[in-house]
Amino acid sequence: MKIGTVAEIKKQEYRVGLTPAGARAFAAAGHTVYAQTNAGTGSGFPDAEYVAAGAVILSGAEDVYARSDMVIKVKEPLPEEIPYLRKDLVLYAYLHLAADRGLTGAMLDSGVKAVAFETITDPNGGLPCLRPMSEIAGRLSVQEGAKYLEKPFGGSGILLGGVPGVPRGRVVILGGGVAGVNACKVAAGLGTDITVLDINLPKLGAIDDQFRGRVTTLYNSEHNLENALSGADLVIGSVLVAGLAAPKIVRREHLRLMNPGAVVVDIAIDQGGCFETSRPTSHSQPVFVEEGILHYCVGNMPGAVPRTATFGLCNATFPWALKLANEGFEKATQNSPELATAMNIDRGAVVHPAVAETFELPFDDRYREMTDM
Repeated sequence: MKIGTVAEIKKQEYRVGLTPAGARAFAAAGHTVYAQTNAGTGSGFPDAEYVAAGAVILSGAEDVYARSDMVIKVKEPLPEEIPYLRKDLVLYAYLHLAADRGLTGAMLDSGVKAVAFETITDPNGGLPCLRPMSEIAGRLSVQEGAKYLEKPFGGSGILLGGVPGVPRGRVVILGGGVAGVNACKVAAGLGTDITVLDINLPKLGAIDDQFRGRVTTLYNSEHNLENALSGADLVIGSVLVAGLAAPKIVRREHLRLMNPGAVVVDIAIDQGGCFETSRPTSHSQPVFVEEGILHYCVGNMPGAVPRTATFGLCNATFPWALKLANEGFEKATQNSPELATAMNIDRGAVVHPAVAETFELPFDDRYREMTDM
């Protein structure tokens, strides 16, 4: 198979979908690898490392797409990249289609085979290719929240960990999944007052056990949510439903319960966000203010730490990419329930039920038997 990787063009996205080590492994398995010039520079991988790994360097993304059977990238195609998609090309990337009806339509029209990192599901219901980025985003959420609480950045001037004789900052985390637990780790390390809300009682129980009483866990009822938000300094939204748009947990009126100058970090913004007032921002303009609350809604948070994020991402995504290359698309998706769950768009059809449900589009169940979705 001919495999390509391209430079990301999303604003301040420095990750790359394939490392030189991955290129070497593909080449060793008999595949041809194309890499766009400077595709890995932002992650610390110069072109020379790809050449040494056996890849061919091409000057433009259009050439990479045209020559490749499968393109591996990080983020969803932007409008400038849509013309490069074509029938029977395999696109392997984070897609987050439930947050973008226009992109979904464009990919349907292109005839591409769209394999989404974020919906690959293991036998235990986990999301192995989303996990490393959720770990990073969860840890960054506290780091970024703490920064924007500083007065020069527009915040209330709270030091989350406090000092002796002074109250600690209050952190509320919505969602006890991978991102939420990793946010807990950093917040606990700072010595903050932490409350986690979820509707999954076993998850809350696991957090209680892991943090040994340092974290307050609450079932996410309206009453508990309002009490937790009252006087909060930092609220982190990490609610995810695989393939679906994120539920709007925090409404506009809830913001008025928080301390003026408080910060919300919406990790779920890639899936539309779990705050009613959220809208996507970028690393260059990461925050805006609504109801006196700073909103940090950067859609590619791990892109701020591309070296760490690229290694973590490729560790998770590469084995599935190699399976697609070695077995071919048809055989790999037929033989692997995990890859079948990754299929979102297939040659003009919506083949993931969550995407179809979100936009009320016809659902093609060709993969249902393999995934039991």
